[in-house]
Amino acid sequence: MRAIRVAPLALLGASALTLMAPSAAFAAPDGATSTFNPTIAPSVIAPGGRVTLGSGGCTGETTVSSGIFDTTTIPSGSTTATATIDTDARRGAVYAVTFACGSTGTSRNVNLTITGGATSTPTPTPTTVPTASSTALVPGGVRGGLGGSSGSTDTVEVAAGAALVATAAAGALYFARRRTADRRH
Repeated sequence: MRAIRVAPLALLGASALTLMAPSAAFAAPDGATSTFNPTIAPSVIAPGGRVTLGSGGCTGETTVSSGIFDTTTIPSGSTTATATIDTDARRGAVYAVTFACGSTGTSRNVNLTITGGATSTPTPTPTTVPTASSTALVPGGVRGGLGGSSGSTDTVEVAAGAALVATAAAGALYFARRRTADRRH
């Protein structure tokens, strides 16, 4: 009978641990929470194209660097800046773009893909005005990626996961032994 009264408390404790654990994934190394979420639009572009770099969640100056465009600074108080992709960027390649938030000291990488197909510009006719539109194809279809399974290992996340597993194992062992002891008496 006593196990019936203890079970809701154990369930409440396990629920509290589960709800508190995800917040550890968003903790910055200094313990502050980080909502820094940089963006690149478009994420697939032709050499010579312009991209918009976003510093979502960074309240200070953000420095953006990559091997395919000049280092760009998004000033404090602004959320975006533009960069021009080098014309000699390798087609079909995926480049890492590093965003460094000055206010939190957090760095994040975002991938930028260079289109793999040839670009074409329509030939102007005497009755039309030349346009700067282009069409590009990415060969081989969509790159699926690893679904978040690759990247750096965060010690806070590993510690939180280990604590949850240890707590669950200890609770299961405790209740299994309790149940066995109650049956003997």
